[in-house]
Amino acid sequence: MNQTYTFTVFTPTYNRAKTLRRVYESLVTQTFRDFEWLIVDDGSSDNTKEIVDAWRSQSDFTIRYFFQENSGKHIATNLAASEAEGVLFLTLDSDDACSPNALERLSLHWDAIVKEQRDKEFTGVTCLVQDPEGNISGTRFPYEPTDSTSIEIRLKHAVTGEKWGFHRTEVMREFPFPSFLGEKFLIEGIVWNRISQQYKTRYVNEVLRTRYTTPESLSVTDMRFGSAAGTRLYHQEYIRFHWQAPLRLLLKHYVNYVRFSLHSGTGVFAQVNEIRSRLLWTAAFPLGYFFYKRDRRIFKVLPCSEASSPSGTYDGLETEP
Repeated sequence: MNQTYTFTVFTPTYNRAKTLRRVYESLVTQTFRDFEWLIVDDGSSDNTKEIVDAWRSQSDFTIRYFFQENSGKHIATNLAASEAEGVLFLTLDSDDACSPNALERLSLHWDAIVKEQRDKEFTGVTCLVQDPEGNISGTRFPYEPTDSTSIEIRLKHAVTGEKWGFHRTEVMREFPFPSFLGEKFLIEGIVWNRISQQYKTRYVNEVLRTRYTTPESLSVTDMRFGSAAGTRLYHQEYIRFHWQAPLRLLLKHYVNYVRFSLHSGTGVFAQVNEIRSRLLWTAAFPLGYFFYKRDRRIFKVLPCSEASSPSGTYDGLETEP
């Protein structure tokens, strides 16, 4: 597909007609104009399409709208990446906003990377996020800039909190989100961890996005129980990719691997045969089994229908890239 724009700004949405205007107004005021806005409507039953059609008729930038049956944000992201006409792929959720110079500053930071390195070694740029009161989410990056990976930035540099940035569109196509029948939520860290095995990110201490919280969103806990196979895969791959993580953190993921393996119907023998350390698995199994039984007693398995509900990785560094 032709890459006509510098940025594809992608917004997944599900019944967010009341908040989507924040995204639109953020894009109207951008100082950098070489972008398209690509919206994937994940089965909304409100008047999202009518509002978007009105904006399309009056906007001086390209707005493209796609509708899919309710499948989840990860499926919407795959669709958007396949349709994107921008070189760089930036997700801006349907209840959030960004500063008027956000695209300009992200482009500047990207262009500052030596081209030979940028084209071969880097996937994108990630910046800081604030809440509506101006409080920065988590901690800052250690250097200005910090060239690292999403795994290293958490483990080596101990950066916490939600961050925001873009990937090259071709990298998003190279690493699509996996899908599981009937599951409408996937922890995004699955893909970010996979990308980090091959590409670096430039991290900058500049606040360019404001994250709003929508009260009706399902909690991440609720969504995980409706998407046990995907959650199990996240913990399985975390263990594989983060084998140098502190023992306490690894054990936490082993416990959750056991827990969600049982929820997804993956038996003990299958777990033992695919896991990295049988010793740690054995140590984690009793607690994982306890949480599994407790979940079955306390929680109902919930279908997850929020394409744009809490976005970002499960262990707290996102929405990355």
